Amino acid sequence: MDLRQAYADARAAGATRHRDIALSLGVTEGMLIDAHVGAPDGGLQAQRLRRDFPRLLSELSRAGELMALTRNAHCVHERTGVYEHLSVQGEPGREMGMALGEDIDLRLFYSHWAQGYAVREGEQQSLQFFDARGVAVHKVFTRPATQFAAWQALRLRWTDPGAAPPWWRTEAPPAATDAPDVDAHGFRAGWAALRDTHEFFGLLRRHGLTRRTAMHLAAPQFAQRVDRHAARVLLEGAAANGTPIMVFVGNPGVIQIHGGPIKRVAMLGPWLNVLDPRFNLHLREDAIAEAWAVRKPTVDGLVSSLELYAPDGELIAQFFGQRKPGQPERCAWRQLLDGLVDDPVWSEETAGCAA
Repeated sequence: MDLRQAYADARAAGATRHRDIALSLGVTEGMLIDAHVGAPDGGLQAQRLRRDFPRLLSELSRAGELMALTRNAHCVHERTGVYEHLSVQGEPGREMGMALGEDIDLRLFYSHWAQGYAVREGEQQSLQFFDARGVAVHKVFTRPATQFAAWQALRLRWTDPGAAPPWWRTEAPPAATDAPDVDAHGFRAGWAALRDTHEFFGLLRRHGLTRRTAMHLAAPQFAQRVDRHAARVLLEGAAANGTPIMVFVGNPGVIQIHGGPIKRVAMLGPWLNVLDPRFNLHLREDAIAEAWAVRKPTVDGLVSSLELYAPDGELIAQFFGQRKPGQPERCAWRQLLDGLVDDPVWSEETAGCAA
């Protein structure tokens, strides 16, 4: 198949999103982008990047304001700001890192980053990063306030004209499974003994549980299944009363976090959207199979969240009340989340919150 021509035909027919066009052609988005390496002016063009991705991201601050985009199959998270305060640790090829800027807040798992491209189509310019199958892990787009001289210098410095075409993996990643014999009592006791939300990952590993199964095994004062439209209710409530929230969306390579108030919430077809000047969220509401109100004990009191799961058990998104370490969560956030739960057992488990 001539992917360049097939892409041009799809664009001429009105298709706009690279991912959707790639799916319609039976390839991944990374395969489609790579097919445009060396393409002539006037359409989609791509150049392969050198693969020291932690260092590349550490230089993005020179370009000033950019838009960070992280998505999974059912949710897209877009945040405008500056890539600041990046750190990285770990051996080459297995690094983990963070970006802790005022606006762009990322957790980075570089072992899942296989290929990168500088992409241009018309006036739109971006850096796009993919896993070994060609599934997007992260994208960086220019904005009107971008320092374009610095952006172009960075692009020239990081493109690799001699890079060989990638050898894409075609096998699907293994599905997550639960351990055959689960100590449900021990798991519930471990949950009740949590002192930090990050300890939850270790709890799941020790008991050999997927995250969604953990929700079903949890004690009712810590996890309650709620209506799958709960995210809409929660976001509309937060927008109405100004409660600042945190929105986590990720894939194996990146978790991207928004922190702050939201203003405009809108349904557009099956998409639940936040459409603010510096933060956009696009969530396929019809892809939500399960929604859970979740509580975890910490040294700062209970920390509450809403978690959304796809039919295959993958985590789509998480919503928290915005707070700093050492502070209890806001009462306004807790009231929004508690309003989603009918079980009186949930109301029996209370702890202090902040006004």
